[in-house]
Amino acid sequence: MKAILAFAATLTASQFAWSAQPLLTPQELKPLLAQAHVRVIDIRDPKSFELGHIEGAVNAPYGKWRGPATNPGDLPDQDKLVKLVQSLGLTAQTHAVVVSNGVDATDFGAMARVYWTLKSLGLKELSIVNGGMHAWEMADEPTSHTAIQITPSSFAPKFDAQWLATRADVRKHLDLSNAALVDSRPDAFYQGKTRAPAAKVSGTLPGAQQLDFNQWFEPGTSQFVNADKAKQIAAKIKRENGTDTVAFCNTGHWAATDWFGLSEVAGLPAVKLYAGSMVDWTQSKDAPQMANQPTRAESLAYDAQQWWKRTFK
Repeated sequence: MKAILAFAATLTASQFAWSAQPLLTPQELKPLLAQAHVRVIDIRDPKSFELGHIEGAVNAPYGKWRGPATNPGDLPDQDKLVKLVQSLGLTAQTHAVVVSNGVDATDFGAMARVYWTLKSLGLKELSIVNGGMHAWEMADEPTSHTAIQITPSSFAPKFDAQWLATRADVRKHLDLSNAALVDSRPDAFYQGKTRAPAAKVSGTLPGAQQLDFNQWFEPGTSQFVNADKAKQIAAKIKRENGTDTVAFCNTGHWAATDWFGLSEVAGLPAVKLYAGSMVDWTQSKDAPQMANQPTRAESLAYDAQQWWKRTFK
């Protein structure tokens, strides 16, 4: 009997240990800051961090989590990611809380992308400050100007690709029609009327469903919706049972918000992020399949317009 009770206690403790909420309000975060395993990761630029940050936070600007200028959506090399998490003192047991400016819905995508990266690197305790530093300051919570000294960890994670979709994965999904492809971009991108500067072609993936990332926020704010509302938004996506859902955008930034809402808040299984997204897809040497693609004349007119803006802005 004692052995059974001990096992039950261990199981309960284990379940409790992995119980971080994906979204934390400033009020929910504040009492957690005294816990040694909680580490706030501030992904703003160094100057903003120095002007005031949550006490005990460490600075790791968003650019460090992104790929090269040719496609920021690409993942950094594994070695760089390992060195980054080690420099922040992270371990598999760390409860990492990601915070950015929180000024708008686009800024939330940075927090979601870092959250996704850390989850893929094996961290199980993860949260985002809902509303970012804007919400923290609006709640009149204190800020610090002192940087803490970090002892690097020896944590050496391997990237878990279960939440990642590659270009090859997407090609297979298109060939087999066995995934719900979710375009996280606003109408102009989805309809092929504009494109990201590094993308070679306008349009979207064939059969893609649009789920504009802006839908995840309370109107007029940068506050992410609650779980009930998130489930209503997620219900807009049609997919067959057992199939993957793949969120994409231009460079895996806006799509990280869709991934976060669908996977972490609404709780859907098998949701993946196409990290390279449309920039990666359209830079392929093979002619990519596309939908909502403009005519050649429209493409030439768009290119001329963009050249004019760059040259005479």
